[in-house]
Amino acid sequence: MKHLPRTAAIIAGMAIMAALAANAYQASLIPSSDLINPDELVKILQSTKATKPLILQVGPHILYLQAHIPGAEYIGSASDPQGVQRLRTRVQSLSRGEFIVIYCGCCPWNHCPNVKPAHDALREMGFTKVKALYIAENFGANWVVQGYPTAKGE
Repeated sequence: MKHLPRTAAIIAGMAIMAALAANAYQASLIPSSDLINPDELVKILQSTKATKPLILQVGPHILYLQAHIPGAEYIGSASDPQGVQRLRTRVQSLSRGEFIVIYCGCCPWNHCPNVKPAHDALREMGFTKVKALYIAENFGANWVVQGYPTAKGE
């Protein structure tokens, strides 16, 4: 009986840590100042004067094959350490002031496991102009169905 309070404290601590870990990669934790809406990105892409960003798809490959933003590069799922490493390798030689847009679109924003790790990796590397494309539901509903430009395949 003497160890019950200590055991309860350990269990409570583990529950808190599990909850924090579950939230660690939620896209909803990205600051709103680091988000860009689809309509804003389309305007930039269609502008003849705006600086075009490097667009990186950090979600599942099948989604990229089905439809992606024209000019976007497939990096790989950033929820996977190999995907994050491919991201780091791709941007390593770039100026830290490069305008970069990352996106996934695999699922509703609050459940996306890919955008936050990619965002965090780019920020940790010192990139200052990183925007995450805010996709509320998924890429199909919030980009393709809206009639925004798409490309298919590699």
